Amino acid sequence: MGDGGRDGGEGAGAAAPPPFDPELSAALTAAGAVARGPVTPENLAAWQERDAAVRPRPTVEALRDGGRFEVAELDASGVPLVSARPAGAGGPLPLLYYLHGGRLITGNAWSVLPRLLRELAEPLGIAVVSVEYPLAPAAPYPAAVEACFTGLRWTADRAERLGIDAGRVVVGGKSAGGGLAAALALLTRDRGGPVPAGQLLLSPMLDDRNDSFSARQSAGHDTWDRTSNATAWRAALGGLHGAPDLPPYAAPARAADLSGLPPAYVEVGSAETFRDEAVAYADGIWRAGGEAELHVWPGAFHGFDTFAPEAALSRDARDARTRWLRRILAR
Repeated sequence: MGDGGRDGGEGAGAAAPPPFDPELSAALTAAGAVARGPVTPENLAAWQERDAAVRPRPTVEALRDGGRFEVAELDASGVPLVSARPAGAGGPLPLLYYLHGGRLITGNAWSVLPRLLRELAEPLGIAVVSVEYPLAPAAPYPAAVEACFTGLRWTADRAERLGIDAGRVVVGGKSAGGGLAAALALLTRDRGGPVPAGQLLLSPMLDDRNDSFSARQSAGHDTWDRTSNATAWRAALGGLHGAPDLPPYAAPARAADLSGLPPAYVEVGSAETFRDEAVAYADGIWRAGGEAELHVWPGAFHGFDTFAPEAALSRDARDARTRWLRRILAR
């Protein structure tokens, strides 16, 4: 994907990356993703415009899917939320408090809901609240994580009115959303709540240093490679980029203390940029005496289940997430 030469000799000294799963590779080629190239500071604005055009926000009426789901837009002290649940499910329901992907620079709270409702909310009988956090570079750190915290606290304070079980709230997200979910778990621990029951971290974006073995190994190969990752982190951190004392709420891989966190589900592909930082994060939780379930899907690149939702590996990943959520919410 990237050109392999924009960030200090990307890939130098790293072995060839693991091969993509054949089914996933075919889907990636069919989607034309291999020709898009990396995100750079020069094309970031155009990248954001293109993403907004190809991923428009569905309307509330469309999300209701003919009455299949109850959907409402909420204002959490200035933070837009989209609340959804299976129609007629009653309450109080467990909640997945979800932070969308987009590498901190793209995405929206509405577009992720159709899949979340179909794949998790309906089969598990849970509610979902999706957060419209502000995007970089217009809103650098701490804007996104503080918006996520504000929305979570607002939701927890109104749990009874919203038909939510405040004791069974899982924070979760994918890519940038996974990193924000990890940051939110740290922030709620350090601010004394609200305490999540679990954290669902899907290919989480955790480490601004962008120098893991897998980041170098996947340069020019993964759908989200080291060049694009550097661009996004610079946009997200603004003047704090490169700071040796960066707060862990900006990049959770910087956390020196991973104790006292809710149980974590950590998922990543073996052939993606974020592999090593995700594995290290799960290991850090174990070393601190915590609970983490780690899945490294062989031959999976970043966003594999979006490109190939019906591939065998994508189905296996969805099944594993669903089983973990079911166990956590049954406690």
